[in-house]
Amino acid sequence: MKMIATIASREFKTLFLSPLAWSLLAILQLLLAYLFLTQVETFLTLQPKLANLEGAPGLTDIIVPPLFGNAGIILLLVTPLLTMRLVAEERKHKTLALLLSAPVSTLDIVLGKYFGLLGLLLLIVLLVSLMPLTLLIGGDLDLGKLAANSLALSLLLASFAACGLYLSCLAGQHASIAATGTVGFLLLLWLLNWTGVLQNERSPVLEYVSLLRHFQALQTGLFSSVDVGYFVLFIASFIWLSVRHLEHRCLK
Repeated sequence: MKMIATIASREFKTLFLSPLAWSLLAILQLLLAYLFLTQVETFLTLQPKLANLEGAPGLTDIIVPPLFGNAGIILLLVTPLLTMRLVAEERKHKTLALLLSAPVSTLDIVLGKYFGLLGLLLLIVLLVSLMPLTLLIGGDLDLGKLAANSLALSLLLASFAACGLYLSCLAGQHASIAATGTVGFLLLLWLLNWTGVLQNERSPVLEYVSLLRHFQALQTGLFSSVDVGYFVLFIASFIWLSVRHLEHRCLK
């Protein structure tokens, strides 16, 4: 655990030594703040009409799920820019062989890099979650549903990071290929169930594999072991694949 923490700390600090992490954080905050304020304006516009409807959606329903849903889509495109360098740049700078020859297990290396990046992604989730909390100043907010959306986005980003880490292992020295491949694969899993929905043909297999379905299910506030288990299995699978790939490289 000590080695994992050391590698994770080094990876987290390295992210902030380059302008990439700072630039992405700034751009993300601007985009999401704009989307948040747009949803607040939408609620204020609809409020007079909703007041006369029984069982109408409240402040939380109109603002929180759309904000976190938009954050998920934007971060699907942004996370690969962070994951692409995890292993590919180590190979490019000829430091991967040195890291693999150190007295530390391959699992420690993979988990250290993964948790280092996950620290940044969870920081983004925290910043997104702080926006709806400002509504407590002048309104009521369903904190349970906010927590559910924060959990859903955290698991989603953890899955993005695990997938991106594995593709960074596969891409050799080509970080751009790792980023492109990660975006393509995640988009496929995101849109996988859309065809069946549009054609009114439900496929249990596609529904289970779809990232979007499990993410939206958790957003509703209904905690399901099936949805959480899907993300845990997804993350564990790609972590295991990353470890196996690097171990195979050591044996060559």
